[in-house]
Amino acid sequence: MNNFQIAFNNLKKNKSRMILTMIAVALGVSILIIMLATGAGLKQMILSEMDYYGSDVINIETRVPGKNATESSTDLAQGVVITTFKNSDIEKLKKHSNVDYVYSYVTGQEIIKYEGESKNTLIFGYGADAPLVEKLEVAEGRFYTEEEENSASLVVVLGHGVKEELFGDDDALSKTVNIKGLSFKVVGVVKERGASAMMSLDDIVYIPTLTMQKRILGTDYVLGVSLKVKDVSIIDETKEDLIYIMREEHNIKGLNEDDFEATTMDEMLSMVNTIVNGINALLITLALVSLIVGGVGIMNIMYVSVTERTFEVGLRMALGAKKRDILIQFLAEALVLTLIGGVLGIVVGISFCLFFNYISSLLNFGVTSLITISSVIFAFVFSMFLGLLAGVYPAKRASNLDPIVSLMKK
Repeated sequence: MNNFQIAFNNLKKNKSRMILTMIAVALGVSILIIMLATGAGLKQMILSEMDYYGSDVINIETRVPGKNATESSTDLAQGVVITTFKNSDIEKLKKHSNVDYVYSYVTGQEIIKYEGESKNTLIFGYGADAPLVEKLEVAEGRFYTEEEENSASLVVVLGHGVKEELFGDDDALSKTVNIKGLSFKVVGVVKERGASAMMSLDDIVYIPTLTMQKRILGTDYVLGVSLKVKDVSIIDETKEDLIYIMREEHNIKGLNEDDFEATTMDEMLSMVNTIVNGINALLITLALVSLIVGGVGIMNIMYVSVTERTFEVGLRMALGAKKRDILIQFLAEALVLTLIGGVLGIVVGISFCLFFNYISSLLNFGVTSLITISSVIFAFVFSMFLGLLAGVYPAKRASNLDPIVSLMKK
């Protein structure tokens, strides 16, 4: 404790130098905590989305032929439309012996109106089996039936947010809303789902897929289909069977000509984990670089300090201080710098994460930073280790000074 007290008193002699060095350490620690929390929050968000489906679900989506998943996703995001996934394909897929429930989907965006209120919202054309495949819970009323889907009925299930905005506290069931000039009967309201990836899941309305195709979009194709299997133990074999059916229906011969992609939820989860872990590794690496820069600053400050205090070191050694005492003294100064900087960095990092979470909840981003005790401990311990490492060379140099030569440099 005496060493630390002396170290702190020595550092106070040059306050501006000490403060700047501690700020560098604090920034490194805070950035590391923020990056770790952001990565954990991103992973939690994606995994929570995947949790809407079970391990017994196979998803088949359209894909740009001849391109890998990343290139295809980019093209689709830029507006490339694949129109080859027809309703007839879905009927073929339904006939597989291990398929239990199926729903196809297609999306669009329209203005929904009720009396004097209106809202621009996402419209999901979902099959009637959707609640049996994914966790789509209805809080009021019901989901539409297969008969209503097959007859392209004008029925709608509102997201929680849409219901609140159009109807407030009033009952929405059996009321009529207007979508693209058509009158839709409200048959249900979905349970509140929150936000995801900067999009509110409560601001979505659901109508039958066939209704979406014929009455809203004027198309005969879908974006994809989700299938729940009866026996999950043979889900991989089932997936291969479904791929074969799709290739037969689309007359595809080459393996690289598929205009669709089939994945099980376990495969998707594994792929997402790989991507998220890669992103986290990149974020942590960038944060560690900033912390290492702070460590270099500590080494530079300690080296300058040794040079400036050569006479002091010689005097202490002449009075009986051993090399070990000098080494510990300068290491203590490096640790004091990182200790104070590390604590400050923890406070700043946690404060920023909490502020971000507050803003995210206000704006419905759907992305939050997840602060864990392990990430805070890791950031603090790593900063202390880095400070100790940065102080070793200057401390060794100070302990190896010749006391006679040092006294002559006064």
